[in-house]
Amino acid sequence: MTYTHLTIDELTTIYSFWKLNKKAYRVAPALHRSAETVYRIYRFLDAGGTLIDYQQHYRRHKQHCGRKPIQL
Repeated sequence: MTYTHLTIDELTTIYSFWKLNKKAYRVAPALHRSAETVYRIYRFLDAGGTLIDYQQHYRRHKQHCGRKPIQL
């Protein structure tokens, strides 16, 4: 199964459920995501982070995934 990056819509949906105190394991199937992915965002928000901070952190680390360029 291929990995798909989180979208802004998914992040705002997770944030909305977090504000409503919904359990992460119940949110994950609705988004077709792993519970650990949702828990990771919940922990970040619980630590005082914001969605903007998370998105910036996510984009910075997103650049390191995937196949590396081949040099011939």
